[in-house]
Amino acid sequence: MADTVDDYIASFPPEVQEVLEEVRRTIHAAVPGAEEKISYQIPTITLDGTALLHFSGWKSHIALYPIPPIDEDLTPYISGKGTLRFPLDKPIPYDLVTRIAKAFVAARNSQE
Repeated sequence: MADTVDDYIASFPPEVQEVLEEVRRTIHAAVPGAEEKISYQIPTITLDGTALLHFSGWKSHIALYPIPPIDEDLTPYISGKGTLRFPLDKPIPYDLVTRIAKAFVAARNSQE
C-alpha cells in the first residue's frame, strides 16, 4: 500500500507511470492550490482540505472518480456507477481531464 502519490505512481510499469503523472499534472494545472494525498488507497486531489476527485491506474486503463458535474457526453468513458475509465490503448483526453477538474471546482464554489 502506497503512503504517497509518488509511491503509488512508482508502483506501475513505466508506460502507465507516464500517463498517471500527466493526469496528475493536468489536474494540478486546472486546480490552482490543489493538494494531494492517498485516500481509499488511491491518489486523491484535495482543495481546501476536502477531497475533490480521485484517480487511479489499472492494467489497461486510468480511472477518475466520481463522475463530474459536467454538461458533456461522457458515455464512452462511464464505467459503473461513479467511474470514468480511460483505456490505455487509446489517447488519454487530457483536455477532458482539465474540464472535469474545473467542473468539480465550479461545483464546489457554487455550493459555498
